[in-house]
Parts: sequence; C-alpha cells; structure tokens
Amino acid sequence: MLDGFEDGYAEVNGTRLHYVIGGEGEPLVLMEGWPRTTHALRGIMAPLARHFRVIAVDYRGMGESDKPAGGYDKKNMAKDVYELVRSLGYEQINIAGGDMGSTVAYSFAANYPEATKKLAVWEGATFTSDHLAITAFPQPGGWNAWWYSLSHVEDLPAKLLAGRFRHVIDWAIDHFAVHPEKISEEDRAIYAAAYDDPEAVRASFATYAAIHQDLADGETYPKLTMPVLGLGGPLVIGAIEGAVRARATDTRFVTIEDTGHYLAEEQPEALAAELQKFFA
Repeated sequence: MLDGFEDGYAEVNGTRLHYVIGGEGEPLVLMEGWPRTTHALRGIMAPLARHFRVIAVDYRGMGESDKPAGGYDKKNMAKDVYELVRSLGYEQINIAGGDMGSTVAYSFAANYPEATKKLAVWEGATFTSDHLAITAFPQPGGWNAWWYSLSHVEDLPAKLLAGRFRHVIDWAIDHFAVHPEKISEEDRAIYAAAYDDPEAVRASFATYAAIHQDLADGETYPKLTMPVLGLGGPLVIGAIEGAVRARATDTRFVTIEDTGHYLAEEQPEALAAELQKFFA
C-alpha cells in the first residue's frame, strides 16, 4: 500500500467495490483498464494526492471488487461509481480513466453531468461504431483486439484462460507497451493473480461483451458540456481526439511522447503532471 493511502470497500448498486483513497483536496476518481487493477495507478496516485483527495477504484469485475453475474454495461458500472462517491459524501467530483476505465468515466459524466466537474480519458475513449469496426476486423500486422470477439463466446474465455492468465498479461505488455521493462515481474504477477480465477476471467470479458449495449446507450447521450481532456501516446491520440470531439463540446488534448498503451506505468510523471494541471 502507498504511504498515505488506505483500502476501502463499499456496498453499492448491488455489488461490493474496492477502492484506495488518500490525499487532501477536491475528490478525484481514477480508474484503469484491462488487464490491470488499481495497482497500475500507483505511479500517479501519490503526486496527485498532493493536490486532490484521490479515490482509485476497482470497477465491477476488477481486482478486489465483486464479480457478479451481470451488470457490465457501462451505464450500470457508472452507477456503481456514482453510488460509491455519494456514499463517501461527495456531490460533485473530477473523474479520469484509462482504457476500459475511460469508458466507465465517460458514462459517469454522461449519466451524471451534475456530479461531474471535469473528465479526463487516456488510451481509450467512448465506444463508437468506428471503434467496433476496427476491433472486429483487424488488419494483418495491425491492431488485433481478439478479446472483443472472444468475449462473445459464452464460457470459453474462462475455460481457456483460468490459471493461465499470465500469458495474456505478458502478451499485452509485449504488444502494446513501448517500454515493457517499466512493468516489473512483480507487477505482472499481481495482474496475473487478479485475473487467474475463473470468475475474474468471466467478469473481465463481460465488460467487453457489453459493447453493443454501450453503443446503444451512447447514442442516447447528449454531448458533454463540462471540460474534457483526452491524452494518449503518438499512435492513438488522433483516434482519441476524434472520439472525444464527437462526444463533448469543451475539449483539449495532450500527446504524451515515448509511450504505448500503458501510459500510467510507462510515463506516470508526465500523466500526473497533465492531470494535475487540468483538474487544478
């Protein structure tokens, strides 16, 4: 556990969420993506806690949070987080997320705009039809998000990957990180342990199986009007910019150099600095 932080658990929206909390100031909720946990945020939590009350959340199906049978559409997962922050006594928060955490953060802002002061997303954005087409039909030598397709095959992910998830952890890091050496053997073991259980595999793939519901829900949301920051490495910032501009009216963007898809671990100092500047 990081100095100055403590674990918390809350019963919300029919499930139990784990979070890590520390620091003083306005509340700032952080969420990461798959296949990671709040551990991936350790490099940005301490510097941000000098300015904010940081609340790093394992969303439904992740890490030490519960892994219920259903409810993995992002609208419902955002409700989990909304009930969590209300249980902590906050009526309005700043919220930020990477990868899958960015889709939950976006859904939070879309469904609870009065509770959202500012939103930041990195290495991910809202689900769009273009995003679905890219992941469903990968090009040779390019992006191959095989987990989207596998998530729609009932029971198979757990049968294939339970007890073997370290292979997924290493594959993802080797393919999507520019600096895989920054994610240590200990880090990889933590992530593998978090996803090795059959229920953890099932839950994590359920977040991707809900993509069609997420697309349908997204079409009903008005454009966000609060300030929105999009961040990413050179290879993805263009896609992030396009997705965020389509979903928000008050936008700004930052490219973080020398990073791949593990922004919070490859360039934590740069990410923390940009988030501090934006949310200040």
